[in-house]
Amino acid sequence: MKQLFDFFPILLFFIVYKFYLDIPPGFILSINELMPFMGLEPGNNKYAIYLATLAAIVATLIQVLLTAIISKKVEKMHIITLILLLVFGGATLVLKDPVFIKWKPTAINWLFALVFLGSQFIGAKTLVQRMMGHALEIEDSSVWTRLNLAWVGFFIFSGIANLVVAFNFSEDIWVDFKLFGLMGLTLIFVVGQAFYLARYLPTDQQPTARK
Repeated sequence: MKQLFDFFPILLFFIVYKFYLDIPPGFILSINELMPFMGLEPGNNKYAIYLATLAAIVATLIQVLLTAIISKKVEKMHIITLILLLVFGGATLVLKDPVFIKWKPTAINWLFALVFLGSQFIGAKTLVQRMMGHALEIEDSSVWTRLNLAWVGFFIFSGIANLVVAFNFSEDIWVDFKLFGLMGLTLIFVVGQAFYLARYLPTDQQPTARK
């Protein structure tokens, strides 16, 4: 359930972009009345990216507020995502230039890469070990170090992949990649990470086949 909640702003961005032409003109015009700077045109798919960006910003704001109310605590990842979305998404809406929102996934990935890399030198444990060490008993610190560096490499690669797609393919393809491509890359990496970690788990933590 939590994963779906975290995923909601990205999914909403995709839905609003893809179904912009199906949104009632009256609803779009009402947004223009509330926010004159939007300047949306009903029936013109050129403006889909702007309404989708606004939807993602609002959804993320609601996400952070609900988390703060329900859990009394907001994860740093949500705060970072919100700040970057406000900066890059806000620039896209005010300047009417999609290039800023296209840079946002790369900015997030590279920021995470920097944080994970910094944990190699700050503190006794890498960020990966701090996040997963309570669930997995792996005494060899070099395993955590390699895994942490693998995440650094993954975030850098994901950021580059986003830029390649964003500025070499159509906007429509980039929106598809933003949802399915980056999610697919993450899933593949996580599965690979699981196989890697399984080699170093104690016998009592090894997954056993059902008879």
